[in-house]
Amino acid sequence: MARRIAARKERVPYLRERVIEEHAQLLLDEWGAVHGEITLPIPLDDLVELHLGLTYEVEDLCGRFGSADVLGAIWFNENIIRVDASLDPSKHPQMLGRFNFTLAHEIGHWRLHREHLRNDPNEATLFEDNGEPAFVCRSSAKPREERQADMFASCLMAPRAMVRKAWATWRSSDDPVAVTQLDVVDFLDSRQANERAAMEKFCKPLAARFDMSAQAMRIRLETLELLVKEIEPRLF
Repeated sequence: MARRIAARKERVPYLRERVIEEHAQLLLDEWGAVHGEITLPIPLDDLVELHLGLTYEVEDLCGRFGSADVLGAIWFNENIIRVDASLDPSKHPQMLGRFNFTLAHEIGHWRLHREHLRNDPNEATLFEDNGEPAFVCRSSAKPREERQADMFASCLMAPRAMVRKAWATWRSSDDPVAVTQLDVVDFLDSRQANERAAMEKFCKPLAARFDMSAQAMRIRLETLELLVKEIEPRLF
């Protein structure tokens, strides 16, 4: 008889992507109501410290947790976000996009998950003085709460309306771009990997406007259907 594998118990409830995007936009609207129109890139430092009342630090998290893939962590009880030193843009300027995305990701945990975990008796210890973070965010593991925080970070750093406006200015058109229109070079192991590389090379100028990595911008543009596999033929 085949053994039944128990399903992983999710720590947080399911949220539709539309709801996550609304949460991110609400945070931007709150900031805008006090400080006026937001300009690019999104002021993540100010959102963390001035609006949310949190602090953030750069630390050797990989050493602290004994794992090479730790990017960030959040301590709800201490109101502290920590980002791994390997992403420190003051020492590694090429990591600015990854650093910003990690910071936005931790903001996502604060806005999406803090109250849920606070009200969950099974997670109440995360709000006690136990020195443990509520979430340790890794580059490899992607349970539900990490996927949600990734989605929040993407929407926070690249709001839909601002991306579409920047795209139209950059491309002089609202039309999407298809992979088939790009120069895909076969230098990686798979066609899919080569297509991703071509899309990320293409969107680097736009990513720079938002202080995002090319990978994060590529994923956001795909979500907004501005980067597509192919252009659907028009009926008329």
